[in-house]
Amino acid sequence: MTLKVIGAGFGRTGTESLKRALEILGLGPTHHMYEVMDSEKQRDRWSAFVNGADPDWPKLFDGFNSAVDWPSAAYWRDTVAFYPDAKVVLTHRPAEDWWSSFTGTIQQALKSGKDVGGIGSRVITERVFAGNIDDKAHVLSIYEASIASVRAEVPADRLIDLPLGVGWKPLCRGLGLSEPEIAYPKGNTKAGFRSVA
Repeated sequence: MTLKVIGAGFGRTGTESLKRALEILGLGPTHHMYEVMDSEKQRDRWSAFVNGADPDWPKLFDGFNSAVDWPSAAYWRDTVAFYPDAKVVLTHRPAEDWWSSFTGTIQQALKSGKDVGGIGSRVITERVFAGNIDDKAHVLSIYEASIASVRAEVPADRLIDLPLGVGWKPLCRGLGLSEPEIAYPKGNTKAGFRSVA
């Protein structure tokens, strides 16, 4: 099994909805932070990696056809190079909207001290945001720079730009698939957020 789709968007940009959409389209199972939270094997593998083990992408994504959300999104450059045939989906939303969602969910979970295995803290707090998840200007500059980097570095024929809320059309067009006759999934609302605890 090899990754066919790589999600390069930060958490809180519609990554759970994308996970469900990819599974509807037959491109699952899709790796997401939920899989790390729910599987001891996944936690052990990712914990070893984020604490210094060499990356073994086939092992980290064993059993998955796609990967979205953190932790994998923090390593998009590596996985895009390792899986040269995979499409890359950049989920995003306006920066202020993203900040509001992030501070009401992931930021609180990371600060709660209940991060199982420390994976969220190592990846999100340390790797992505250089140890500072409280400074709005700092965090938003990284968020916006990441979007710009994906757009600049991923070849146009591999990149699917997917703003939050646009539905099936750009995703299916980019994947060369027909649009399903059901609504695009909507999940992991701020109210229903699953903590990293």
